[in-house]
Amino acid sequence: MTKRININKVAPQAYKAMIGLEMYLANVEISKSLKELIKIRASQINNCAYCIDMHTKDALKNGETNQRIFLLSAWKEAKSFYTEEEQAVLVMTEEITMISQNGLSEEAYENASKFFSETQIAEIIMAIVTINAWNRIAVSTHLQVGEF
Repeated sequence: MTKRININKVAPQAYKAMIGLEMYLANVEISKSLKELIKIRASQINNCAYCIDMHTKDALKNGETNQRIFLLSAWKEAKSFYTEEEQAVLVMTEEITMISQNGLSEEAYENASKFFSETQIAEIIMAIVTINAWNRIAVSTHLQVGEF
């Protein structure tokens, strides 16, 4: 893959805005563990090797197990490894990441509302939106694993 532009160098204000989202997410109620599951799962769907590499490493540093990371792409067949809350968030992650298919379904939203407050649901949605934006930046600029 041919290396492309570096958004941070070419459009630093845009990159700064993305960092602003990360700063917001660093101080939300939802757990770091849940945020990393969101980041890994969305990155898997988007085939973003750069982000999968980064966030699996971050998840491991945060105490996540290898087995849960390995099973994440097949979590529906390995539900016993994930809490009901995590499963609700993984459904949201998949539906929002693949928004053009059906959007965020009422069923997924209502299920998440059993476990999370409106504020937490907003945080989950913002976490999903943010990693999807990062994935699109990394994939479209051909950011290589370990680069930056």
